[in-house]
Order: sequence, then C-alpha cells, then structure tokens
Amino acid sequence: MTVHDPRDGGFEEILRGHGLSVTAQRLAVLRVVSSRPHATAAEIESAVRAELGAVSKQAVYDALTTLWEYGVIRRIRPAGSPARYEARVGDNHHHLVCRECGRTVDVDCATGAVPCLTPSDDAGFDIDEAEVVFWGRCPSCASNPS
Repeated sequence: MTVHDPRDGGFEEILRGHGLSVTAQRLAVLRVVSSRPHATAAEIESAVRAELGAVSKQAVYDALTTLWEYGVIRRIRPAGSPARYEARVGDNHHHLVCRECGRTVDVDCATGAVPCLTPSDDAGFDIDEAEVVFWGRCPSCASNPS
C-alpha cells in the first residue's frame, strides 16, 4: 500500500519517480488529495485555488487526470456520485459510501491479496483488481431519522 502523507513532504520526488515534471499545479493537487482523501474534483479545485491563487479549472483537472493516469493518485467513481480522488494507491482496498451525505471511507480487502475477490466466471480475463463499494448510512446519518 502506498499513501502519500501530506506531513512527510517528498511530493517532488513522487512526481519525478513517476516520470512527471514538477509543476506548481501538480504539487498543489497532490498535497490536497493527500490531505483530503475522497475529495471531488470541485473540492480539490477550490482548495488548490486557495493555495495557489489564480489557477484555471482546466489546469487542476489536467493535473488530476495526469496524476491518475500515472498512478500517483487513485480515482473512484461510486454510482450516482462525482469522481473522488485519493492518494492511497498500490493496494486493492475498497470503500464504504453513505447514501445520504456521501461520506466515503476506506476498507481493506477481505483477504488482503490482490484482487482479493474471485468472480464466479472470469470469462478468460486476467483479473488484477476488484473494486467493491459498500453502500449504507454512516453513523452520523444513521443516528438522525430521515
């Protein structure tokens, strides 16, 4: 498992280690994603703008896409929810999502080995990852009657 801890710095080395050039936008996006797991692109854009000042929406979205494509960050897309980003990469963990407030939390694989689940029929695929989203109500929403 790899999680980029916002307190340890080293973000420039992480980018270079993935063959990416270091830009202010990429550094800011990586810092935000590392400190705010499961943030949406809009939330990340707002935080990056607060950090850098003038930055275009496109620059933030381009940085997110590049960091995701190079495996620096992970993008998850729970049904009915905007894409969310996290710095926990390199493992095959899953997520719990609250149906009411959208709170998203990590949950480790059931067996700890990738892909950690086996389909009843793999249809000839060489499976290397399983993505599971558990849906329900978080403790805060469950304690409030609907």
